Amino acid sequence: MSNNNKMSLTAKILWALIAGLVTGVIINNVLGGVSFDLGITQFTPQTFLVDIFHVGGKIFVNSLKMMVVPLVFVSLVCGVCSLSDTSKLGRLGGKSISLYIATTAIAITIAITLAIVIAPGVGAGWVSDATLTGKEAPSLGQVIIDMFPTNPIAAMANGAMLQIIVFAILFGLAMVMSGDTGKRLTNLFEDINTINLKLVGILMNLAPYGVFCLIAKLASTIDIADFGEYLAKYFFTVLGALFIHALVTYPTILKLLSGLNPVLFLKKMKNAQLFAFSTASSSATLPVTLETATTKLGVDPKVASFTVPMGATINMDGTAIMQGVATVFIAQAYGVDLTVSDYLMVVLTATLASIGTAGVPGVGLIMLTMVLQQVGLPLEGIAIIMAVDRLLDMTRTAVNVTGDCMVSCIVAKSEGEFDETIFADPEAGVKEENIDLEVHKA
Repeated sequence: MSNNNKMSLTAKILWALIAGLVTGVIINNVLGGVSFDLGITQFTPQTFLVDIFHVGGKIFVNSLKMMVVPLVFVSLVCGVCSLSDTSKLGRLGGKSISLYIATTAIAITIAITLAIVIAPGVGAGWVSDATLTGKEAPSLGQVIIDMFPTNPIAAMANGAMLQIIVFAILFGLAMVMSGDTGKRLTNLFEDINTINLKLVGILMNLAPYGVFCLIAKLASTIDIADFGEYLAKYFFTVLGALFIHALVTYPTILKLLSGLNPVLFLKKMKNAQLFAFSTASSSATLPVTLETATTKLGVDPKVASFTVPMGATINMDGTAIMQGVATVFIAQAYGVDLTVSDYLMVVLTATLASIGTAGVPGVGLIMLTMVLQQVGLPLEGIAIIMAVDRLLDMTRTAVNVTGDCMVSCIVAKSEGEFDETIFADPEAGVKEENIDLEVHKA
């Protein structure tokens, strides 16, 4: 039987997203506030359905997160072992980190400039009395110290990604320098990596169901009244900055530094972007990002296994954009005038804060406290933007994974580890994706 009429995984995810949105809106508007007296308890259909969606969505996200630590550790070790030239490892790290930091600084600058021009918080007289206690921000020295684990097993158990990356790199280097012993262990790690990727392929078949549950729950619980005039201005200012960064900054950098076609690049990012939007987690999307970089964009696996996990940890351009707009918005809402030096401090702090931001939903709000503290703004302002942050969190995560793949393409191209035939093939990766689906169904 021909496979031509079979729906691709990307199409299934898109339809699941649309179906979840429609289902959630119907539940919110038809069943909202409806309850039935069953004698011993009250039955609320909306709450019951939201709970079901919550369970389904959490199972999907947890299944993806389950793969993050083993995938990052094993793939990084394999990546380091494949780079027997340690100077090449240094070049990869230097290029990747430099590009990630540069794009983050550009992102926060765009965000602050757009927020100053649009002025979403000017005239807002409705600042909330709600309070939010921020955690004390660690010093830069402490952030660097915390990158090196005292107990790598504990780091893996706690999901401390920077510590895991450092340990994986050191472990891989030790294997490279161990001769035949290291080579034997390298073969084992490569086998484990193959099994990890196969497990990722199995989990991808659950994606449409997980996406449906996540979006349906979100749409079932959003209160449209929360989108007031000023919150809407804040929301669309952040959204505008995110789109400018994703559709202008990234394509421009990609074209200038690699000469690759940015339109084709963005088309091939659809699958990873949809996953990132649905899960709002760079870490949970990491398996899909890695697959996209290697099978669709043509990045050599030994480069992608280094740059993509690193990007999922330190490349948080979308988070930096939120922090920049939120800082200006809160300052305007509270009537606080920020100086040029204040804005420069926001750029520096948000860039550093984004490096330490874990790739999980909602953590950007916690890291925002670090930025606000640096310029003396009230942390209570964070409570104002909480109502719309979830939707923005989903969008900025899609931007983050786009940046991860963009940097991976540039670094791979500069190292001669890029397959332009795969990049130029619009069907690259899609054919393998359909074959995997067939295997799993069989």
